Amino acid sequence: MLKFNWKRLGIVAGLSLSLVAAGCGSDDDADTNNDASDNAGGDDVNYSEEMDYSITAIEPGAGVVQAAEDSVEEYGNLDGWDVQTSSSGAMATALGEAIDKEEPIVVTGWSPHWKFAEYDLKYLDDPKGVFGEAETIETMVREGLEDDMPEAYKLLDQFHWSPDDLEDVMLEISQGADPEEAAAEWVEENEDMVSEWKDGVDEVDGDEIELVYVEWDTEIGSTNVVKNVLEDLGYNVTITPLDNAVMWQAIANGEADGMVAAWLPDTHGDLYEEYKDDLVELGPNLEGAKIGLVVPEYMDIDSIEDLEPAN
Repeated sequence: MLKFNWKRLGIVAGLSLSLVAAGCGSDDDADTNNDASDNAGGDDVNYSEEMDYSITAIEPGAGVVQAAEDSVEEYGNLDGWDVQTSSSGAMATALGEAIDKEEPIVVTGWSPHWKFAEYDLKYLDDPKGVFGEAETIETMVREGLEDDMPEAYKLLDQFHWSPDDLEDVMLEISQGADPEEAAAEWVEENEDMVSEWKDGVDEVDGDEIELVYVEWDTEIGSTNVVKNVLEDLGYNVTITPLDNAVMWQAIANGEADGMVAAWLPDTHGDLYEEYKDDLVELGPNLEGAKIGLVVPEYMDIDSIEDLEPAN
């Protein structure tokens, strides 16, 4: 296998964790400012002003971030809003802090994600369809993998699970479990499903394989699960976190072996179009994924159109 030439690419995966603080509410009522639970659902509450007309997003370049930026253009009521990029971890932290105080917040969201198991959340309706329909998470491998590593190719081709399965792993990780340990525990508790993935797959003796992924909670969970199963088959597995674009480039160039992290048709749609002729598609490993704008259930709004313009 060709190992990834990080120095040649000259790419540093550092991402800004900066967030814009939520704005204050009306000065007319100090109690309203200090306790959002007192006014949740009130007709005179301007959630938009309290949030400083800001959507808390994840990494720049992610499909859900692009869709959020598009929504600002498409929805006239979002005139003057900003999409504040950070990271998936920083977004989750900001969401948790807002929920602890029962304050309003809008985040770029996707499912499966542990936050839906941890908190009472809802997607805002998207009548203009900016965020698209349900998505799949798909498996992509480099050209030649089937010839070089037929057992790994078959395992990756047969890997398929549900959003609930993935969220079980993600929730354990979010609560402090080491990703490898959470993956190992899930594999041990789901022997029947794992046996289906391994059906007809022979063991190997220390063959090296590299999987790449973007550091989203979904992909941390799924990649560690696949790593665990491949190691049980005798593979020496390296998993490498990368930026979205570099992840696709690595597989298309044959410098990494595969990924189980391709969100289609929207989130990674542009990258898929750029690299699809230089990699091998193995199809969906998870169906029913979704992206959109997410708010806590206690916020008395149901649609993107319920938000108010900044001017």
